[in-house]
Amino acid sequence: MNQPAENKLRLIDVTAADLPLHCPMPAMLLWNAHPRVYLPIEKTGDALCPYCGTRYTLQGGATGGHH
Repeated sequence: MNQPAENKLRLIDVTAADLPLHCPMPAMLLWNAHPRVYLPIEKTGDALCPYCGTRYTLQGGATGGHH
């Protein structure tokens, strides 16, 4: 994660090292975290968390689902 570890952030760039992607990310604050949800980002290159609305963008774009 390339940005400060706060749940207030709404736009987060992630890399292949962060896959499989889940929200909240490990570095986010735990006191106001929601249940972990895995987000399918590989095919489209972006994902939106249904709990908190954080948008994740995969650096380098979509991978077509390949690991």
